[in-house]
Amino acid sequence: MTRSLPVRLGRAPLLALAALSMLAGVAGGLARLGVALPGPAADLTLHHGPLMVAGLFGTVIGLERAVAAGARWTFLGPLASGLAGLLLVAGGPVGVAAGLFALAGLVMLAGGLVMAVRHPALHTAVLAGGGACWLAGNLVWLAGRPLAEAVPWWIGFLVLVIAGERLELSRLLKPPPGRTALFLAAAALLAGGIVLSSLDRAGELAPVGPGLLALAAWLLRYDIARRTVRQGGLVRYVAVCLLGGYGWLAAGGLLALSDAAFARDAALHAVFLGFVLTMVFAHAPIILPALLKVTVPYRPLFYLHVAILHGSLALRLLADLTDRVELRACGGLGNALAILVFAAMTVASAVRGRTAGRRGPPSAP
Repeated sequence: MTRSLPVRLGRAPLLALAALSMLAGVAGGLARLGVALPGPAADLTLHHGPLMVAGLFGTVIGLERAVAAGARWTFLGPLASGLAGLLLVAGGPVGVAAGLFALAGLVMLAGGLVMAVRHPALHTAVLAGGGACWLAGNLVWLAGRPLAEAVPWWIGFLVLVIAGERLELSRLLKPPPGRTALFLAAAALLAGGIVLSSLDRAGELAPVGPGLLALAAWLLRYDIARRTVRQGGLVRYVAVCLLGGYGWLAAGGLLALSDAAFARDAALHAVFLGFVLTMVFAHAPIILPALLKVTVPYRPLFYLHVAILHGSLALRLLADLTDRVELRACGGLGNALAILVFAAMTVASAVRGRTAGRRGPPSAP
């Protein structure tokens, strides 16, 4: 107990900063959809993407990678991205926030390279590649380029980091012929698409689409979730989330190839919400205990926020493809509700686990 207290005190503020970015990003996203909100939510519309991708996902993943690296200096990354999100929420200089995000990317890349040298393997190289994309996207924004040009790099960051972590777990299975070669081909296809998109200097998503489709197909075919989904409890819940997220990743790849009016919005939300946020939902009961030394017992009600997210996201994508403004707002409200239900459910489960831990195991009759 005494050893876990400094851990909680050191890491909890970083997660609090990520949560602040999440709430502000959700408010900004709803304001962009025309949902009337009190306060300065409308001022956050321009920062909706950076707050969600860099402030939320960047800080959470940066903290996770820092814990895995085990070096104190790596915590500078999530601290920088968390403070950058706070700066955007407070209306501070965007250039300073972008600089802090770039620092966070640099720290993540450095930590990834150290891990790759210490533990040479394909998955550590992929994780380092994700850090490189994180840094590149943040540097694009820091250079004053349109935010759209940073987006393909941010997609590469999140997709490669998640794919690298799943690749690491897939080593538990006997590798079938061609698995590694197919992963390398899919990752190279995504990386090449990101470079082509950056050369276009317009942030077009079409070059990224084939790589997203290829990685989604690889994950659906080779991820261990295909086996663990047959089990029960938390293991099945995680597997269901993973497989659903891979489906959204494939949908994002297909939508990236479309030239429909709102296909870009649909593709981005399929990837960032359908894929990335579902990964957060899946791993929160596992990651939070490791980060904060708290117990988050599994509850079947966890499926509620997953169902709300997937249902509302499907509605939002339908609205994008049919240009139905009112449906798009309803879908966005559903997305926000899913995030709030997830947060409330996770906190309630953690409190419940802490209470049960204090009571201790029941005495023998």
